[in-house]
Amino acid sequence: MNKNQVHGASEQVKGKVNEVVGHVTGDKAQEVKGDIQQGMGKVQRAVGNAQEDAKHDAKEQAKRDEKQDVKHDSNS
Repeated sequence: MNKNQVHGASEQVKGKVNEVVGHVTGDKAQEVKGDIQQGMGKVQRAVGNAQEDAKHDAKEQAKRDEKQDVKHDSNS
């Protein structure tokens, strides 16, 4: 898990808290702030997920490339 995933999840939780508090107290501004915070957290978490996916894909590709190199070296 990377920083963007952690921070995004944290923002989603804080946003939900703000939304609920705003709803309970009738503070529409706080409720909207919570909705926005949740959205920003969701986006940041998605960025973190994409980073992790890219890192995983790069590692897998490197493994495949290494196997190809070994195969070519043994055929030489």
